[in-house]
Amino acid sequence: MLALIRHGQTDWNRDDRLQGSSDIPLNDTGRAQAHEAALLLRGTGPGWDAVVSSPLSRARETALIIASDLGIELGPAYPGLSERDYGASEGASSRAMLEQHPDREYPDAEPLASVVARGIAGLEAIERDLDDAATIVVCHGTIIRYTLAALAGRRLPAIVNGAISTLERDGEGWRVLTVNGIPLDQVPEPPDERPAEGDTVTR
Repeated sequence: MLALIRHGQTDWNRDDRLQGSSDIPLNDTGRAQAHEAALLLRGTGPGWDAVVSSPLSRARETALIIASDLGIELGPAYPGLSERDYGASEGASSRAMLEQHPDREYPDAEPLASVVARGIAGLEAIERDLDDAATIVVCHGTIIRYTLAALAGRRLPAIVNGAISTLERDGEGWRVLTVNGIPLDQVPEPPDERPAEGDTVTR
């Protein structure tokens, strides 16, 4: 089983700014969310064996907090799990950009299809490296949201900071179990594609 966790809050999350490849650190709220996620993980799942992450500092610090709280050594960073690169739109208002580009295909940004391809390749690399280990994977809202949506074959809501989504190997593919801690069959489908970008929605 894999648990995908969105990193804790940053100041750019708080301020509703597009945050992709920019390496913005956690704030104190984000650190508290990482500790909360560790508490939830301690009481759920198969007994966690490993913690890995994206190399961006907000994900890496979240993973380090979780690993420390669970008594697990922090594992490697996977560059393919970095957040979507928003190009010239990095740091811009998420809502303003979404008003201009409701399809989320922002000028100069990495295509969403590329994000999904990286996400699935990252899952495969983790399974290949860690075999059957029950693994916690800390990365980013957009890559989690759209990767899980592709695997589930349906649209999904934005991923919130510190939220835990789970999936497991199903034959040659993957089966999504929960999204934002909610069983997949109970997750409401968003009415359209206009809610805020996956990496700016906070709780």
